[in-house]
Amino acid sequence: MLLPKRVKYRKQQRGRMKGVATRGNKVAYGEYGLQAQQCAWITSRQIEAARIAMTRYIKRGGQVWIKIFPDKPVTTKALGLRMGSGKGTPEYWVAVVKPGKVMFEISGVSEEIAREAMRLAMHKLPIKCKFVAKEASETGGEQ
Repeated sequence: MLLPKRVKYRKQQRGRMKGVATRGNKVAYGEYGLQAQQCAWITSRQIEAARIAMTRYIKRGGQVWIKIFPDKPVTTKALGLRMGSGKGTPEYWVAVVKPGKVMFEISGVSEEIAREAMRLAMHKLPIKCKFVAKEASETGGEQ
């Protein structure tokens, strides 16, 4: 599973998820991508489950890129504890995803295979997603 090697601060505040993704909202590395349509916290376990589902389906043909990284710690306190006595300990890591963010990319396979692999990955994620292809203007040579 993905998690940071080191962090400057062990505990973070929850923050707010508002607005749309302004960066990482286009297919950059591969030919096809999986784009988020809602905002959510995606856990490292969900990212790993989606990655495994895609790579199993394409049978190690092609290449998969993961464009999100879980760098936000989520803390919890044990059940049955009384109120107070500080913030809990970090339990797992999440990636904050906003609408429009391309989370996974794939290349080296046909569109039908990529579409089905992304569909299997969508079932592992807690948000609505859509399959996107690289724009025709981007695939042309850049001057």
